[in-house]
Amino acid sequence: MIDTSRRTFLGAGALLTIGSFSSSTDAAVLPRTETIEADLNRYVGFGEKRAGGPGDTACGDWLASELQAAGYAVERQTFAAPYFEASRAELVSGDLTAPVYPQPIVRPTGAEGVAGPLVRVDSVGRFMGSLEGAIALVDLAFSRWSSSLSPGIRRPIEAAFAAGAKAVVAITNGPTGKVIALNADGREPMFSGPVALIAPEHASGFLAGAFTRQEARLVIDGAGGRRDAFNFVGRIDRGKGQWLAVSTPRSGWFTCAAERGGGVAAWLYLARWAATALPNHDLAFVCNTGHEYEYLGAAEAMREIAPPVAETKFWLHLGANVAARDWHEIPGAPTALPSVDSQRFLSISPDLLPLARTVFAGQIGYEQPVSSAALAAGELEEVIRAGYSPAAGVFGIHRYHHVAEDDARCLNVPATVAAAEGFRRLLESVARG
Repeated sequence: MIDTSRRTFLGAGALLTIGSFSSSTDAAVLPRTETIEADLNRYVGFGEKRAGGPGDTACGDWLASELQAAGYAVERQTFAAPYFEASRAELVSGDLTAPVYPQPIVRPTGAEGVAGPLVRVDSVGRFMGSLEGAIALVDLAFSRWSSSLSPGIRRPIEAAFAAGAKAVVAITNGPTGKVIALNADGREPMFSGPVALIAPEHASGFLAGAFTRQEARLVIDGAGGRRDAFNFVGRIDRGKGQWLAVSTPRSGWFTCAAERGGGVAAWLYLARWAATALPNHDLAFVCNTGHEYEYLGAAEAMREIAPPVAETKFWLHLGANVAARDWHEIPGAPTALPSVDSQRFLSISPDLLPLARTVFAGQIGYEQPVSSAALAAGELEEVIRAGYSPAAGVFGIHRYHHVAEDDARCLNVPATVAAAEGFRRLLESVARG
């Protein structure tokens, strides 16, 4: 049986150049490279985009204004999202001090922190000696991590607290050596005590100290709670009773250039194109925030601003890693490549698989679409759970996914343009069918 959770998927995915588009494609409707690039750079320019924060809010305002300019009526939906602004977040042991990333929903330690001996816990929850009163240093397996709901993350942390640990510091071992922020339940804290994340590049000295149960102190101090964040939908309601819905999330832990930028740019392109190109359908373009809290915003959108299930002909969701740059993994000197990161998936209702194979031929990852009955992930799961069918969605985990260094260097403009053209052809074909 195939595991349908996005928390366990693995990946495959190449670059379709502009020259490889079908010769029958009308050049007038092709996405313009300079427009896509400008939208990508505008998105990146908003900086960190945690739900309800300044970057997320400004980005949402921009996207809503773009849809209004294209002729859509915009409706906003406000909800409460968690937040935490750290004033101090670090692990200290002897002469060692390293920054840590507080794991949401954050359980602060207060200014004095939590002290205890360091004890290493392996990736399946095993440890030597006693964890009673200790700070557990959870040495996660190597992966492109994304969510703390993944059993590979949740189980060893829960095991450490069950064995008496005062706090947990998890080493997010991944391809960049940087700390990987992890999505979390947005309704309540997931763990019984303070949890922080540490980059592998900062962890070796603490791992050495854990062999001798060296004393350490974890400090997670700051201000937090809940704050207003907003989703929105842009609608063109022509009274046709046949909605086409396209959605994308805009929020995330850091700048999210390649994680979110490609989806946002393609979503904007489709919205501008569809306003005049699809006159026989009602249109709903949904933009969610709160993605990093396990689709908190998407769940809210489904309840209030999504089009009626029975009147929706097709839903397309543009999720993570639409078209990120790939890299050579040279130790200490990762080198950018012109190709696209292959860790991206196109999941689509079974009846539309032949169409998707044709439309995305030559686009690595997308050229081998998967049936949504076998594999769905990200907010596509919310769409399917709500009853929308047929539906399609993209998702993936590129090399700098959930890492602060997911910035403009991770963008792949030609691949984003190619993906946007593929989504247009898919949407157009379904609309005509």
